[in-house]
Amino acid sequence: MISAIESALYPVVNSINNYLSTYFLVFLLIVLGFWYTVKTGFVQIRYFGEGIRKTFGSLSGGGKKSDGGMTSFQALTTAIAAQVGTGSIVGASGAILTGGPGAIFWMWVITFFGMATIYAEATLAQTTRKVDAEGNISGGPVYYITHAFKGAFGKFLAAFFAVAIMLALGFMGCMVQSNSIASTIQTAFGIPSWIVGVVLVVICGFIFVGGVQRLAAVTEKVVPAMAVVFLLGSLFVLAVRFRYLPETFGMIFRYAFQPQAIIGGSFGMALKTALSQGARRGLFSNEAGMGSTPHAHAQANVDCPHDQGVVAMIGVFNTFIVLTLNALVIISTLYTADGPLAGGYTGKITGVLTKTNLAQTAFGTVFGEKFGAMFVACCLFFFAFSTLLSWNMFGKINAAYLFGKNGTKVYTVLSILFIFMGTTMSNDLVWELTDLFNNMMIIPNAIALFALTGVVTAIAKKGHTEVQVKETKKSRTHGYNPHKGAAETEISAS
Repeated sequence: MISAIESALYPVVNSINNYLSTYFLVFLLIVLGFWYTVKTGFVQIRYFGEGIRKTFGSLSGGGKKSDGGMTSFQALTTAIAAQVGTGSIVGASGAILTGGPGAIFWMWVITFFGMATIYAEATLAQTTRKVDAEGNISGGPVYYITHAFKGAFGKFLAAFFAVAIMLALGFMGCMVQSNSIASTIQTAFGIPSWIVGVVLVVICGFIFVGGVQRLAAVTEKVVPAMAVVFLLGSLFVLAVRFRYLPETFGMIFRYAFQPQAIIGGSFGMALKTALSQGARRGLFSNEAGMGSTPHAHAQANVDCPHDQGVVAMIGVFNTFIVLTLNALVIISTLYTADGPLAGGYTGKITGVLTKTNLAQTAFGTVFGEKFGAMFVACCLFFFAFSTLLSWNMFGKINAAYLFGKNGTKVYTVLSILFIFMGTTMSNDLVWELTDLFNNMMIIPNAIALFALTGVVTAIAKKGHTEVQVKETKKSRTHGYNPHKGAAETEISAS
């Protein structure tokens, strides 16, 4: 019964996703990123150094603690937890298999422009966030959408986004993460997927009921640790395969513009495939423009919106590092002259290598088959596990927006159920459903981002100035919303 439903749904969802990704959303995201890059005067270049200093200057996890919200570092690690999930390992693997090594080049392009987009999202989330009488902070696209568009249209767009993100991240997205965890652990350790599902449900449930503070306490410790482990493992493999690195980079750039040489077909079709795969997986990896991570950045207790905007850019840059290392490991071990994919992803190899085990196979060429599978499984567990935590929080904020606090209880129970279901369902269908609802999220979020260009450019122009800091501090002493005064002034002016 379930197999029949999956077989019927998959081609329909796949067709919709291909149309949206190929003909509409790729163009929209590139235009949005390019728009904010130009309008902010290349904010990702001008303020990159400042973002690095603010990020690594708070590595201790210190900062402005309070009863509500997070420190800037905790907000960043919560955002990174959402960004560096299966998209950087399984997603990048799928992009390479389908679009060839050149798809990674287009992921880089999306990442560069995405840094400007995430700056806009983070600053808007800060300027429009709400703080209740108990100090609990709520912020994200639904709040800057309703500020951009007053009346029924704004409420409709906000509700549309809220429903889409609950389905995309809270439900279907959790299935993607748990599915990837279960499949890699089963491959590496032989543990049945349903047992993995039970363990995930218990751990996630404990953290979910602890609220924002418990989640932040976990992400600020797990995210840096998992990044360091994956970094060291990747660098070791690349050191062993050092002589293949020039060829590896050559393939990424060459097949970005001549993809038909590795994936076959006509030039136009191959280029479209490489670009769309790179863009789709680039989006899933860094989430810039999708409207998810602004929920985390809204929680940060900072002096002014710009401060969190530049930190948010480093979060996207972090995904660039992780996906690049993963891609270099895969290409340098599997696509070079002595690799099983040197002639492309064709023939019998398609029945052996898939996007879920490609990274494990690549690391296994250096670490050994068994240890390589175990290494990737452990890394992916922590990547995907931390993503589950962040995505649940993002969905919960929107559930509260739509249904109030009581609605969040139902949402939490359903999300835990979907986590377990993800460990037992078809991987391809789960990914396609997640892509579908991710695509739906982008549309209202992008409309609001275009509408609020004036707010973002004003913040980017000021940067971290005493004027912004004083405005923010003044508003904090006269109300619960720390940026209410500045936000209302700037938005009405735009």
